[in-house]
Amino acid sequence: MSKKLFKILKKHSGRDSSGKITVRHQGDREKRFLREIDFKRNKYDIPAKVVAVEYDPNRTADIALLLYQDGERRYILAPQGLKVGDTVVSSKKAEVKVGNALPLEKIPVGTVIHNIELKPLKGGQLVRGAGTGAVLQAKEGGMATIKLPSGEERKVSWECFATVGQVGKAEWKTVVFGKAGRKRHMGIRPTVRGVAQHPASHPHGGGEGRSGIGMPSPKSPWGKKALGKKTRKRKKYSDKWIIKRRR
Repeated sequence: MSKKLFKILKKHSGRDSSGKITVRHQGDREKRFLREIDFKRNKYDIPAKVVAVEYDPNRTADIALLLYQDGERRYILAPQGLKVGDTVVSSKKAEVKVGNALPLEKIPVGTVIHNIELKPLKGGQLVRGAGTGAVLQAKEGGMATIKLPSGEERKVSWECFATVGQVGKAEWKTVVFGKAGRKRHMGIRPTVRGVAQHPASHPHGGGEGRSGIGMPSPKSPWGKKALGKKTRKRKKYSDKWIIKRRR
């Protein structure tokens, strides 16, 4: 544990600056520390030794504490197979092995990667959850084609850095929480079905006896369409490089 990389993570319980609930089903979380993760991997050409693999309450994946040769410590996402005592490096000349960060241009086609940048030097934004891994499919004309875990295929500049390997803790999805209290400690409050609510609280509520969700389509608590309506906001820079949408 490196105390310089820790700070208290404030609780908002789904409320905005005026105190109104803007995200439902959040609250009652245990007090947590935020571990600052190095998604940029911008200490180039300086080898680092893995001194610990730790649990992080703020994400599904475990994190690895690196000790660089110059004495600095940083956290990174722990890829599958990375062990205490291993050495990793971020460099354009780095070996293609688990935990090393390289530009996509230097990574062979077919390699499994994670923590992928969308823009050079911005830091990894794609493929950061436990057990996830993307596949580098092709490189041509300054762009790399990547297949993401969702099935989406997109192009990214081959100057962008990515880390070799699959994010560890793939067994996370099989965890049985066991009781409601464990979810409450995580900050997840109960979710009530719309059809079980009062008609003033939800468009699906009310009616004598059991009732369905009605026509013409399911609604959110605010009366907006809940199925079939596209919710992705237009992102000009990002959208134009998508070759195939996710499944």
